[in-house]
Amino acid sequence: MKKTGILILILAGSFVTAQAQVDSVAKKVGNKTAETTVKGKSAIVDEVYKNKMGPAGQSPIFIDHDSKYYYVDAKGKKVYASKASLKDKPKT
Repeated sequence: MKKTGILILILAGSFVTAQAQVDSVAKKVGNKTAETTVKGKSAIVDEVYKNKMGPAGQSPIFIDHDSKYYYVDAKGKKVYASKASLKDKPKT
C-alpha cells in the first residue's frame, strides 16, 4: 500500500512539472508570435524611424499617425517613448 501511494505521488509530481514546462513553452511561443505580428503590422501601417533606438537599445522605433514614437516589447505590446529618450543608433 505504501509503495502505491509513493508511486502515485511521484507520478502526480512529474505530471505537474511536465504541465508547467508546457505552459512555459506555450507562453514563450505566444509572446513571440504577438511580438512578430505587432512589428509586422507596425512596419506596414506606421513609419519606421531608422537612425534611432529605444532607451535600452530596442529596435526598430515606429512613428504612429499621431507622431508618437514607440517600440514593441517582448510580449508584443507597444511601448511609447518620448523623442528625448530615444538614442542614436551606433554607426557600423
